[in-house]
Amino acid sequence: MFWKLRRIYRCQCVRLVSACLVLSVVMVCWENSAVNHLKSYSFRFLADRFSHINKSLTITREQAQSFSNFRNLLDHPDKCAGEDVLLLVFVKTSPTNIARREAIRSTWGNETYIQRVLGVRVKVVFALGVPAMDTDAVQERLAQEDRRHADLIQQDFLDSFYNLTLKLIMQFHWMHRRCAHARFLMTTDDDVFIHMPNLVEYLQDMSRQGVTDFWVGRVYWGSPPNRSKDSKYYVPFEMYQWWSYPDYTAGGGYVVSSDVASKIYQATLTLNASLYIDDVFMGICAKAVGVSPQDHMYFSGEGKAPQHMCIYNRMMTSHGHVEDLHDLWKAATHPQVKERMSGILGRLYCTAIKIFLLCQPHHLNTYPCTAAFY
Repeated sequence: MFWKLRRIYRCQCVRLVSACLVLSVVMVCWENSAVNHLKSYSFRFLADRFSHINKSLTITREQAQSFSNFRNLLDHPDKCAGEDVLLLVFVKTSPTNIARREAIRSTWGNETYIQRVLGVRVKVVFALGVPAMDTDAVQERLAQEDRRHADLIQQDFLDSFYNLTLKLIMQFHWMHRRCAHARFLMTTDDDVFIHMPNLVEYLQDMSRQGVTDFWVGRVYWGSPPNRSKDSKYYVPFEMYQWWSYPDYTAGGGYVVSSDVASKIYQATLTLNASLYIDDVFMGICAKAVGVSPQDHMYFSGEGKAPQHMCIYNRMMTSHGHVEDLHDLWKAATHPQVKERMSGILGRLYCTAIKIFLLCQPHHLNTYPCTAAFY
């Protein structure tokens, strides 16, 4: 009896100690996250010292040239020449992602389809640097690909995650030199699906309204820097010493008007671009020139949107599509999508479906629950 009670007591002690350890880890993680966000929002709303950040990151034009003065390896100076371009789309891609580029060319990035069916000119180009390995062979394949499609824009910096800011700067500089008359610029990733018919309709409406200072996407407000060394997005204190980033849009896909593109170009001429989180650097540039992002509930964040015709009816972007791009394009642009969503019953049905699909915790990185009522 005594030994039985002792074993029970020992098991209970082990469980208690285990529970305390787990609870302690959870509390530490929660506390670090909560403190970081509290500092971030305090800095953003109370201190509002972003003007100080801009001054600290300002460098001379000669110094800033080190982030943009790269040689063009593949270029198309006449891509937009003499045409009324509604939208210039820059797709960030890796040299080896040939299949992704081909999929985009035959779906949402098909310029011939866009002009014939949607009645506007959209120019789609791919932004890339030089490959890290097997350079000569990969470069030759890129040259062959570019001879077929004439849509690769390449400069001679290393194509890597840590040079994404250089790729961002390349896009705004290229538009300034080659396609400044385009009414809008979009930057996106090669694993993002864009519902081009919906986007074109939306941008045509914005153009008719004569919008300026237009920057739209999935907005992140008051995000703190990631200080975890295990994270891909780790930013050391020496690189960015403040508690909060300026507001910015998810780098997977956002759109700016031509006047904003011009302002961002000017900002890149005098800002230190060593911060390799490109969407954050975009936020820094925008803050420096007085432009604020606008949140659009159908631009996705890092997640993949639910696939349903009620979602397709409003979809702008969805992240994380590689193998399913053709199937999604076919389903999302099918004529029945618009037909079935018309009328009061169709709208009520879709509202109910979207509430079910979007108002769940695991869809936080795609469209918010409020999108169900839009």
